[in-house]
Amino acid sequence: MTDRRNELAGNLARVEERIASACAAAGRAREEVTLIVVTKTYPASDVRLLHELGVRHVAENRDQDAAPKAIACADLNLTWHFVGQLQTNKVRSVVRYADVVQSVDRVKLVTALSSAAVCDGREIGCLVQVALDAEEGGRGDRGGVAPDGIGELAAAIDGAPGLRLDGLMTVAPLTGPYAGRQRHAFERLVEFSSSLRVAHPAANMVSAGMSSDLEEAVAAGATHVRVGTAVLGVRPRLG
Repeated sequence: MTDRRNELAGNLARVEERIASACAAAGRAREEVTLIVVTKTYPASDVRLLHELGVRHVAENRDQDAAPKAIACADLNLTWHFVGQLQTNKVRSVVRYADVVQSVDRVKLVTALSSAAVCDGREIGCLVQVALDAEEGGRGDRGGVAPDGIGELAAAIDGAPGLRLDGLMTVAPLTGPYAGRQRHAFERLVEFSSSLRVAHPAANMVSAGMSSDLEEAVAAGATHVRVGTAVLGVRPRLG
């Protein structure tokens, strides 16, 4: 365990240096960017080590893995983010542990999240996932609503009991006009965020960037970066 702790500590230090350097280059304070460590496929023991090392935000994308892990780490002061495509039949389980659902991309999901949150007496933060590869009125290959649907979905979240509209999230698209142009994609998301905050001033969270492109996300103005591999190592194959 000591070897693993040392490995994670070294990886975290390198990621922290990258974030700090990116903030300095962009003229931003380091405190403006929150690191979320994506712990999917890794055990609860790693989450505990990360907590010992100062990590307070972790993310998961599959409920079947996340639910037991969250229970095993329930004694830790962690903020759990759900970042995967979420089916409505998993909502009741996800709401029991997730503090923020970053992948809200349809009104039906808003309704299900609201019902479950009210039932459990919880308030769940929600991000509208924006798909920059989606056609007007459609959804992206990796989830997310097309940009023209942001307003309607944000209003639905804002008006739903048990939910809190926190902002926007995107995944750098693999196809379409922004493919291979992460910086431009993230800058576009920040533009959408500015427009969103005219009607919803508190929805100021912008979640963008991963291990390979966190610098581009910070430069564009992201408030949260989701980093997995750079902290935890190459992921094991899922069965």
